[in-house]
Amino acid sequence: MDKKTIEKFKKQLIAKREEILNEAGRTLSDMTDQNQNVPDPNDRATIESGRSFELRIRDRERKLLSKIDEALERVAEGEFGICEDCGEEIGLKRLEARPVTTLCIDCKTIQETKERSQGK
Repeated sequence: MDKKTIEKFKKQLIAKREEILNEAGRTLSDMTDQNQNVPDPNDRATIESGRSFELRIRDRERKLLSKIDEALERVAEGEFGICEDCGEEIGLKRLEARPVTTLCIDCKTIQETKERSQGK
């Protein structure tokens, strides 16, 4: 993969990382500002349900954040876009769909097949 393409992915990863951190900060700010006393149980339940949903999203983003950091580390080490199982280059379309991936489509398919067969 050429340096220009890798740089494009690096910028995308950094932008996504900043977006996640900004959203996390906004969520924290919103939740600390919501120290209101809501007497109606239904309203309280709705607010708590919304908070719970928001926290689940932030937890997923936290996991994605660590994958983004790992991908940026691979960029720095010159290993970005190389499958960690077979050592072949990961397809451009796969990287565009999921830039944090560490497996080419063939190795990912094999991994998923093994996981399904072990789950039965």
